[in-house]
Amino acid sequence: MSPRIHPIWRLWRPAFFFETAFDGNPPGGDGLHIRIDKQIPVGAGLGGGSSDAAAVLTTLNRHFGSPLAKAELMRLGTRIGADVPFFVHGGPAVATGIGERLTAYRHLTPWTALLVYPGVVVSTAWVYKNLNLRLTKGEKKLSKFDFNGRIFRLDEDLVNDLEPVTEKAFPVIGTIKRLLRKQGAAAAMMSGSGSTVFGLFSNSERAKSACTALCGNQQSQRWTLYVADLLI
Repeated sequence: MSPRIHPIWRLWRPAFFFETAFDGNPPGGDGLHIRIDKQIPVGAGLGGGSSDAAAVLTTLNRHFGSPLAKAELMRLGTRIGADVPFFVHGGPAVATGIGERLTAYRHLTPWTALLVYPGVVVSTAWVYKNLNLRLTKGEKKLSKFDFNGRIFRLDEDLVNDLEPVTEKAFPVIGTIKRLLRKQGAAAAMMSGSGSTVFGLFSNSERAKSACTALCGNQQSQRWTLYVADLLI
């Protein structure tokens, strides 16, 4: 296999690790050129780079006749990043370990999400460097969560320990959360390490109405908004 690889390392590495699983000679198929039309903003806390890597792994596997089981693709993904296996897995999941141990979770309410990216690029490494684990609340909160069949409750279970760190440096995150709640979101929280904030709405109509209202806000000129249904 001699693919011409896009220079972005996130695309080169999954192709390289896929090759190494077969000592450089995957069974069947021709070489290929990899190109990704990237729509997810960089540094937005939406897992864009990791989902790109997962897409490369799964597409290569399909191209060469699916010689690797999903579990093996997830193992390869762990060598690229801790959250790559999640995107290979697909769908909501409970993650343990460093994030690579995944168990499907099928008890989410079908919310519609309004995602607001404020145009701020956040370094994940910087956020973790400034995270004080002694002050986090997530471990205590989630230790009480029974993942075996209980419906996920927004008021009790939604938590992101990275949010205070990023919001302190970028107050716009708090501003967006308040605006989302004002527009009727059942909950609003930062995604990943930021800077995207999501609001959860009971249906797409309410989410679209909130999207229209926020687009008319004077502060939103640099913001990018997306409406998306949760994959459950």
